[in-house]
Formats: sequence, C-alpha cells, structure tokens
Amino acid sequence: MNITIAIDCMGGDHGPAVTVTAALAFLKTHPDAQAILVGREEALASLVDEAPAGLKSRLRIHNATQVVGMDEPPASIRAKKDSSMRVALHLVKDGQAQAAVSAGNTGALVMISRFALKTFPGIDRPAICFALPTVKGHTYALDLGGNVDCSPEHLFQFGVMGSMLAAALDHNERPTVGLLNVGAEEIKGNDLTKRTAELLRASDLNYYGYVEGNDIFKGTTDVVVCDGFAGNVALKTSEGLAKMLGFFLREEIKRGPLSMLMGLMAMPVLKRFKHRANPGRYNGAVLLGLRNGVVLKSHGSADAYAFEQALARAADAVANNLIPRIQAKMEAMMGANGNNA
Repeated sequence: MNITIAIDCMGGDHGPAVTVTAALAFLKTHPDAQAILVGREEALASLVDEAPAGLKSRLRIHNATQVVGMDEPPASIRAKKDSSMRVALHLVKDGQAQAAVSAGNTGALVMISRFALKTFPGIDRPAICFALPTVKGHTYALDLGGNVDCSPEHLFQFGVMGSMLAAALDHNERPTVGLLNVGAEEIKGNDLTKRTAELLRASDLNYYGYVEGNDIFKGTTDVVVCDGFAGNVALKTSEGLAKMLGFFLREEIKRGPLSMLMGLMAMPVLKRFKHRANPGRYNGAVLLGLRNGVVLKSHGSADAYAFEQALARAADAVANNLIPRIQAKMEAMMGANGNNA
C-alpha cells in the first residue's frame, strides 16, 4: 500500500535538523512510503540534497513561509495561513497525503485538525492517544492533554476510539478498556467517573472496570481512558520517572572504580534496559476522532529516532485502516444507542 505522509518540518524544538533526518530514515525502512516535507524551502533543500537519489525520488518539498511558535496561543494561528503545520494538514484534507505528523504546538495542531479534517458524527472532540510502555508491552492511554474538561460522553467516546486503535494496530479485536480512577472499587471515584462507567458497562466494548495509576504500567488493560488533565499528569510523571531512574543509574555507576568496572561488565544489559525504557520508542500520539485523515503529534523535544517512530506509527495507522474502523464502530454504536455514542 502506497502511503504518503505530510511532515511539518518546522515544528518542535529542533525543526528540520530532526524532522528531515527522521524522514529520510523512515523512507529507508518503508520502501512503499512517500513524504512531503513542509516548511521553508531554503531550510529544507540543503538537508535533502545530501540524501541518496533513491530516497529523493520518494519525497518532495512543499514550501510554507510561516511557523507556529511552540508558545503561541492556538487562536493566533488563524493569521498564519501559510504555516508549515496548517499547510501539512491541508495536504491531507486535499487528498495529497493520508497522514500528517507534527512536533509543533499541541493546541494549534488540535484546533487546525478539527476544522480542516472534521470529526466523526458522534465524536465531539478529538483525543490525544499515546502508547505507554508496560511490563506486557504497551497500553493506549487517552486523553493525554487535548481535553482537560470532559463529560461522561466524551470519555465514553475516548473508550470507543482507543479500542478501535488497539484493534487496528495490535490486531486485537477485543481489547480491554479500563477507566482511570482513584480506586478499583465501584464506590470510589467522582461523579464523572461513575457516570462514565455506566456508559462503558452498557456498551459492547470489552470494559474491564476501574484501573488505578499503577495499573497503567502493569498493562492491566489494553486501553486506559481518562480526561486530559489526569492523562497529561500521568504522561509527564512517567517521563520524569524514566529520566530520574537513568540519572540514578549513571550516578551509581560513577560512584567508584569498582562500580565503574561492574557497570562496564553490565553494559550489554544496561543498553537493553535503556532501549526498553527509552520514551522515544513510543513517540507519536494519535489524534483520534478525525474522519478525513490521520494526524500524529510528536513530542516537541523528540530527537531524530523518536520522530522516526512517530512517522512509522502514522504509516501503521493508515495501513491498518484506522479511520474506517472508527467510522464503522461509531456508526454501529449510534445505530444501536441513538446519540449516546
């Protein structure tokens, strides 16, 4: 299947130095894929000129003269009609690409995506869904920051979309769905979680029940549903914990000659640990709920390896028919339950 990805090359903390390098690496491992590099042509051309001829034939530069700053309020992007982010998303809207990937301003990306690519009937808001590592592999958590204030209906919709993402990417037709709560007991939680639990129990989703924060990394469920406030706190806490553990490990290895020798002997194990714990392996949050294209948000500070993973995740979502799967599920649930879905 030929897949074309529009890449916002100017977004993020590092811009073209990371995004173009990642795009070339992605094309090497995905021979059927093509890329449209969106950004200031003069900044991209020199990096592309160094690429092998075989890769150059599968990419093109689409000039965009403006950049959305990482700290700009989302509303300000209305004046930037030629920003690399907006142009990349409109390439998807116009059918020139099936997916777009950006490491830029999250609020702006959500806003532009919602207006350019629209949401499915029955989906009020797109949700940011991220794959978090677990002892069993990974779990999909949503929402992770796009929707801070949510209703029970919003959380229910997140459960539907997260379930369809797990089904599409992991080929698991009955993924378990858990609802993040302060306890596993039915009596615990606030009004939002209790009302959401009622909707999930009444659906045909494979609803597991309440899960707590430690269940996320145990891999208790395939999907974890929460509002954007709790989800973003959980995500940033996990990233901070991973960095702290790495810092402690390096500190202990440098404690003395014997520790350094033991660290040298354990280097193969440490390298495998670093690879498993590397957040970059899971980079790329899917913006779920859009009906006219796949959009992925990369971490703003992602390096080339991490951004390449986001591109690969976008290609997988397209190849595994994520959009049609969510559409079919929403239509079936709306037909069965009216507008509750």
